[in-house]
Amino acid sequence: MNQELIIQDSAISINVEKNNPKFINIDTLNHTGIVPSNWELARQPINTDNVSQVVFTNGVAITAEPQRIILAQSIRNVEEESILIPDIACKYVQALPNLEFLAAVINFRGITPFKEQDTARQYITQTLLSPGAWQSVGEAPARASVDFVYKLQRCPFHLKVMEAALQAENQSEENTPIIMFNGSFSYELSGENNSEKLAQLHSILNNWQTDLDEYRIIINHKFLGQSATQQVLPTGEYKLEINNNLETNNLCAVSAKNS
Repeated sequence: MNQELIIQDSAISINVEKNNPKFINIDTLNHTGIVPSNWELARQPINTDNVSQVVFTNGVAITAEPQRIILAQSIRNVEEESILIPDIACKYVQALPNLEFLAAVINFRGITPFKEQDTARQYITQTLLSPGAWQSVGEAPARASVDFVYKLQRCPFHLKVMEAALQAENQSEENTPIIMFNGSFSYELSGENNSEKLAQLHSILNNWQTDLDEYRIIINHKFLGQSATQQVLPTGEYKLEINNNLETNNLCAVSAKNS
């Protein structure tokens, strides 16, 4: 059996011309119907002139900045019908139709765990990259991340592949090496007026499932089809640890918990 992707997080980023971050507060979100009134807060909201954020116990986080709105959700072990952020994004856009929307980015983050400590590094340096003298520089094995940009028919697809680790909460357990796949579908809104851009944005949000399916197919069939035997995560609780300070997509929650 070939190795398979475990999708961890999803995020939707909507770029706007001018946004008031203070619109994001629990009273406004409830009053406008963007989120149900029975959702519970996971922690105290942030509400300033430059950034506001509300995080709920169900794993949904809404963040507002002057130039963008970000909706994120941890979706590991979540059925697809329980992925809530596309619907929330539609309601947010409906509540603020006079904003000038510029672009939308649909983000997914998935991981593939490996059993052996060096296998994740070797996947990048020997499978994705050609072996060569560049790997022998320095006193330790080279670490690398690889960026891909694909031109799809509907939009560009950006993919970052990098080495990371799941750090065990129990210090007696070894960290689990993983490869992280951060994928982004980037849509520029090209309508001649705001109404056309708004309609295009709704179409993108309503068709997020197409992006999820294509992300899964690209990783599973194009990147993992010739990989090692599938590994499952060990039992216990883990948190994500980025190796070698490699940059990663910061739109999604950086956590993983085995159920």
